[in-house]
Amino acid sequence: MDAEAFRVQAHQVVDWIADYLASVGDRAVFPDIEPGWLRSRLPAHPPAEPESMDAVLTDFRELVVPAITHWNHPSFHAYFANSASGPGILGEMLAAALNANAMVWRASPAGTELEEVAVDWLREIVGLPPVFAGVINDTASTSTLVALAAAREAGALGDRPGRIYASVEAHSSVQKAGMVLGLGRDGVQAIPTDAEWRMQPQALADHVRADREAGVLPLAVVATLGTTSTTSVDPVAEIAEIAAAEQMWLHVDAAYAGPAAVLPELARHFVGWERADSIVVNPHKWLFTPMDCSVLFFRDPDRIRAAFSLTPEYLKTPEEGQGTNLMDYGVALGRRFRALKLWMVIRAFGVSGIEARIREHCRLARLFASWVADAPGWEVSAPVPFASVLFRWTGRGEDAASIDAANHAVLEGLNRSGTAFLSHTVLEGRTVLKLSVGNLRTTEADLARTWTALRDHAARP
Repeated sequence: MDAEAFRVQAHQVVDWIADYLASVGDRAVFPDIEPGWLRSRLPAHPPAEPESMDAVLTDFRELVVPAITHWNHPSFHAYFANSASGPGILGEMLAAALNANAMVWRASPAGTELEEVAVDWLREIVGLPPVFAGVINDTASTSTLVALAAAREAGALGDRPGRIYASVEAHSSVQKAGMVLGLGRDGVQAIPTDAEWRMQPQALADHVRADREAGVLPLAVVATLGTTSTTSVDPVAEIAEIAAAEQMWLHVDAAYAGPAAVLPELARHFVGWERADSIVVNPHKWLFTPMDCSVLFFRDPDRIRAAFSLTPEYLKTPEEGQGTNLMDYGVALGRRFRALKLWMVIRAFGVSGIEARIREHCRLARLFASWVADAPGWEVSAPVPFASVLFRWTGRGEDAASIDAANHAVLEGLNRSGTAFLSHTVLEGRTVLKLSVGNLRTTEADLARTWTALRDHAARP
């Protein structure tokens, strides 16, 4: 494809993107299809001869898009709702065009240094002290793995069994990291939570003490600010005291809630996180940056490098010791130019714009929670510290199993209708529904339509 042919096709793509973003709210959030729908409509074998981009883009529009769950839809409220902003999408397009691999400084000076700048800007936005540096990974699963690998290295494990601690509400990536690091499923100890699903510090201390007495080495504790199911906030300040006393690595999972630290009124949730050895914040969750973009902050870069730095002859450069080599701070050698889109998002929104959007999302979540709390037959199931609401239809006095089944039916009916898209979790053995607000386009009117649809589905026999 020469430059002029690319220009023609690219204009078509940009026009489609602009039209899509302007009208995504008119689409069904969830496609009315069954598993295998798309695959059955695509050839089983690759084309023997080149195909025109016109044909490829036609199939994209007519086959791929109808099979998309629209995360950019204002009524997408599942998991941790997010949205890819215009500046972020433009940054992604430019990064693809540059095709830079910032593994060592020489391979991409701009990719390396812009990542340092963007990470430092984000650190300042969320109020972390200048002692923290950081890098950008793909997802929080990778960031957490890197942090816990550094914790294992720093712990000088030797032949002793090691253990990581996290609450029963911690993300599954902590358990997976333990498996990947060779600690096994038993290498991650789940700590019980209190009535608001926050880690119990005394239970943590008791488990650590028992493990030491049994010859197990406590390596790290993971505190979560905004757990996946309930967005609960672990008491990081108390956990930090235990970590310091026991010489354990403290990793803070703020993948979801981290951007909310920009709001002064929410600062109470982040007290103590500045004492962490590492912190993960995902701009692709609540900072309007397209997937994927996960920032891992760390207090001591040398401790990360000790776990990962390995420089073969073919990657040695004259700038050794001068410029940063990002490959030294994680598993991946190849590194996409993710910093470009984050840098563009931060510039386009500014701190004030970020504050305004996150504050509005929190307001909308509290508003929705108030509608649920005031409605007969409905209940709010957990506190709402940020912008996610856990709630359930309590039915008409049926038994617990029937109520759970009714909530699943309401959820499936709503999602299949395409009006909105929600997810669910289980708290204390009860099925609850989850509505997350994180999309730039979500308004009160969108929430009102979703609430009406939920009540309509619940009213059906």
